[in-house]
Amino acid sequence: MDVVRKIKTKVSAGFKMRGLILRPEASRYLVEVLESVNSSELEDVIEKVLDAVEKQPLSSSMIELSVVEIAVQDCTQSCDETIDNVFNIIGAFDVPRYIYSVERKKFIPISMTSHPAPSLCGLARDKAELFRERYTILQQRTHRHELFTPPAVGAAVEEGQNKFQLKTVEALLGSTAKLGEVIVLGMITQLKEGKFYLEDPSGTVQLDMSKAQFHNGLYTESCFVLAEGWYEDSVFHINGFGFPPTEPSSATRAYYGSVNFFGGPSTTSVKASAKLKQLEEENEDAMFVIASDVWLDSVEVMEKLNLMFSGYAAMPPTCFIFCGNFSSVPYGKTQIKSLKESLKALADAICAYPSIHSSSRFVFVPGPEDPGPGTILPRPPLADHITEEFRQRVPFSVFTTNPCRIQYCSQEIIIIREDLVNKMCRNCVRLPNNNLDIPNHFVKTILSQGHLSPLPLYVSPVFWAYDYSLRVYPVPDVIIFADKYDPFSISNTDCLCVNPGSFPKSGFTFKVYYPSNRSVEDSKLQGL
Repeated sequence: MDVVRKIKTKVSAGFKMRGLILRPEASRYLVEVLESVNSSELEDVIEKVLDAVEKQPLSSSMIELSVVEIAVQDCTQSCDETIDNVFNIIGAFDVPRYIYSVERKKFIPISMTSHPAPSLCGLARDKAELFRERYTILQQRTHRHELFTPPAVGAAVEEGQNKFQLKTVEALLGSTAKLGEVIVLGMITQLKEGKFYLEDPSGTVQLDMSKAQFHNGLYTESCFVLAEGWYEDSVFHINGFGFPPTEPSSATRAYYGSVNFFGGPSTTSVKASAKLKQLEEENEDAMFVIASDVWLDSVEVMEKLNLMFSGYAAMPPTCFIFCGNFSSVPYGKTQIKSLKESLKALADAICAYPSIHSSSRFVFVPGPEDPGPGTILPRPPLADHITEEFRQRVPFSVFTTNPCRIQYCSQEIIIIREDLVNKMCRNCVRLPNNNLDIPNHFVKTILSQGHLSPLPLYVSPVFWAYDYSLRVYPVPDVIIFADKYDPFSISNTDCLCVNPGSFPKSGFTFKVYYPSNRSVEDSKLQGL
């Protein structure tokens, strides 16, 4: 009897701490369920149940029995992980949408907000929301950084001297006196030709960048920066530009718990699963072969693919990731017909190696010039009528969106096929001085911006309502930038950023990723 009373006290205390009240029948049901739980695990289990209760759309603080039943069911399901969660391909249009709530300081699923479901034909509100959401995500991340967190009450005076305070544009505009040493988080825009402004949700201010120092990164219009300088007579004189600090995925998850931001069938983040982590480490033979610009109509490319398949036949990879463009001549009225024939030839090549045909998966990510609705991201998969015959002959093939996501065990992988490096360099406000290091500048920019395409919408158009599918926040384990730029592999903020380069143009180079030890191998088929 004492045990029951103890559990009841802990349960009601836990709910009260979150401002919730349990109905008597809900309390009785929960106590019955928790009787079988080990006393050492009791508090953790109550916390999980509380999280599951808060995930539901609650109409009041009084918790009904039905809500508690769903929460308990949710918790037991997440414990019984199935093997289904080992490998999943998530299209851009299936990525879950979370909106950051400034009041609650947490991410809320779109179903629990008043936002309408996203549509390809976005409204004006979607365009404004797109930049506002990018800003809010970077702002909450920056505020959490040690340089911007206010010193604790009663801390030594020296501690407060190394801290910075973010100001808004509105705070500058409202000042009549000169303000020195100000830091503002905002977006670089060019509202009048040749005149740059800094914009945030509270207003815009003109910039004087004549003496500005640019820290590492590619600074383009529409990217968010931390601008440091002094303000006088309606002009913000910049001393230095830096990017918002990045944050490793582990730090984000420590703050927001096991929310599944990435997508896929799992109700919680796969990062929290010890079982999947163990599977990933045990399967040392798992490998992903990544090639970009796989021109299926080129005789030379098909010869090299045959060579690749024969080399891997004895030990088939987990997955081949082929990115477009799938034609070397991506235009003309016969483009679709020739692409169908090229896919048929590829199916013949795959079927010639039964081991690969039966145990490797094939993921096809369309390129900017493949048949489809222009260059707007996210881009839908190749049309069914083009790929139907291939999918029947190679059942383990998936034609997905660009960008797309792959969840393998506890790892999160994002793939995008877009010539981003070139676009970002062309649209820089000022190019970095050390040109040799462009890939490092590029990777830093993408991770700092928390977005795959931090360019103006007229340079890299995006479906406004689906902009969230291009987020890289929390930071994934791997990002594959299939770009025509020279191949690179760079690690930054616990994220491996890989560019396989253009398969035919770079002497048939491709990359091989080994998930068990998170390493990338450069491979080449030249001169064989």
